Amino acid sequence: MDATEHVHILLVEDDAAAAALIMEALTGTGYQVSWAQDGAVGFDMAQAGSYDILIVDRMLPERDGLSMVEHLRAAGQTVPVLFLSALGEVEDRVAGLRAGGDDYLVKPYAISELTARLEALVRRQAGKSATSLTLADLNVDLVARTVTRAGAPIDMQPREFELLEYLLRNSGQVVTRRMLLENVWNYQFDPQTNVIDVHISRLRGKIDRDFTPALLHTIRGAGYMMRAGDG
Repeated sequence: MDATEHVHILLVEDDAAAAALIMEALTGTGYQVSWAQDGAVGFDMAQAGSYDILIVDRMLPERDGLSMVEHLRAAGQTVPVLFLSALGEVEDRVAGLRAGGDDYLVKPYAISELTARLEALVRRQAGKSATSLTLADLNVDLVARTVTRAGAPIDMQPREFELLEYLLRNSGQVVTRRMLLENVWNYQFDPQTNVIDVHISRLRGKIDRDFTPALLHTIRGAGYMMRAGDG
């Protein structure tokens, strides 16, 4: 089954021309898309409807995107939110994530990147019901928060566990440093530091050093990928 089939998206975008382009692209790849042209209507639709993902522009009339999402989260809505914004500084992204956003895409962007991020949100949402993640002989118990490989327990610090979980949820896909910065650290450190490299090195030492095949791979110039073997 196509991953986009039956996925209903609410697009909250005040620019009618931009909304039309997005809707044409997304419906062409199998998504069902509804549209709201301001934050007040978007909030009401999100509360009343059953959507799988919200795409929300930050700068909206009636109610801005941050306020809209903050109030949805306060009301108990857990639907994934992808923010769209021309505001691309680190502090702007942090504000979006802290308001309850799950991802943040800066304008201008390629439609291919928008659809790739939506696919990642669909995969992540589908995986939330799982109680464990596995790759080859590596097992992560999401309830007990334990990690084993070939049956041997592996001790994990909280951040290492979060990093491994995110990598496994995107197994077989390239995960960039920016994706890790956004989704594991929530921009809570200077992106110029080597904290990602340090944690990747520690994680690789724990899950790969004494085992075969290697599971955590560096994709030169792109990022990292969890996969069994070198192929």
